[in-house]
Amino acid sequence: MKKITILLVGLVSVLFSCEEVIDVELQDGPVRLVIEASLDWEKGTVGNDQIIKLRTSTPYFDTQTDTSVTGASVEVINLDTNEVFVFQDQNNGNYTTDAFVPILNNTYQLTVIYNGEVYQGTETLLLAPDINTINQSIEDGFDDENLEVNVYFDDPEDEENYYLLKYYEEGDLLSSLEDVSDEFVNGNEIHDFYEKEDDEDSGEEAFVPGDVVEITLYAISERYYNYIKILNEQTDSGDPFSTTPVQIRGNCVNQTNQNNYAFGYFRVTQYVKEVYTFE
Repeated sequence: MKKITILLVGLVSVLFSCEEVIDVELQDGPVRLVIEASLDWEKGTVGNDQIIKLRTSTPYFDTQTDTSVTGASVEVINLDTNEVFVFQDQNNGNYTTDAFVPILNNTYQLTVIYNGEVYQGTETLLLAPDINTINQSIEDGFDDENLEVNVYFDDPEDEENYYLLKYYEEGDLLSSLEDVSDEFVNGNEIHDFYEKEDDEDSGEEAFVPGDVVEITLYAISERYYNYIKILNEQTDSGDPFSTTPVQIRGNCVNQTNQNNYAFGYFRVTQYVKEVYTFE
């Protein structure tokens, strides 16, 4: 349990003010397993080397504790071929394999055994489309004075498809994630753009000529699309119409004790990646 000391300064009269210290007790939630299992296969590569990361959750203000999970059992099975891939414990929270075999349209199941409990998640590997064109403009974004990068790719006909676009500018701390559905553009060319604005609070700066941005396009499942969409809505603090923040559960279900659920998500994706330099 943590305590925050809040200093309240109030004007009592024209000449006097008072200070009152209030101790607010914050309840710590139960420690939960956190599963970072993104088996991402770049199109045109073998995709054998994969890593899964395990740790435990910590109180909000605890930034010093090492929460790496060791001693767990981590396996992924291809449910179509019954081939099993064992991820070896590296004794630092990382579990790795160099033998994973990605097969399009096959379904994979993750099994993690930790503290006597079994966690499982399932995903299907989907085909990622190629990127047709990348260009820049100033008229397609929200601010007609700022540069944006535009990405175009074809969506297959007669099926529902979901995509994740990740934009990363060299030097940034974090990437920007865009969730995309073909609900209204099925079978057509999809256009997505990414624009940055000057923001003194966050330190973000608009794109200028010479900036380099890495663009990654993933083919994802509908369930993962919904998961990412909720995450994006909750992290967009500037949107007055965004949903009320709630605790988001991924697809890794505790088969032993469902009340002791895990955080994180097991995904299996194919992706394409391009790098664009602003002119």
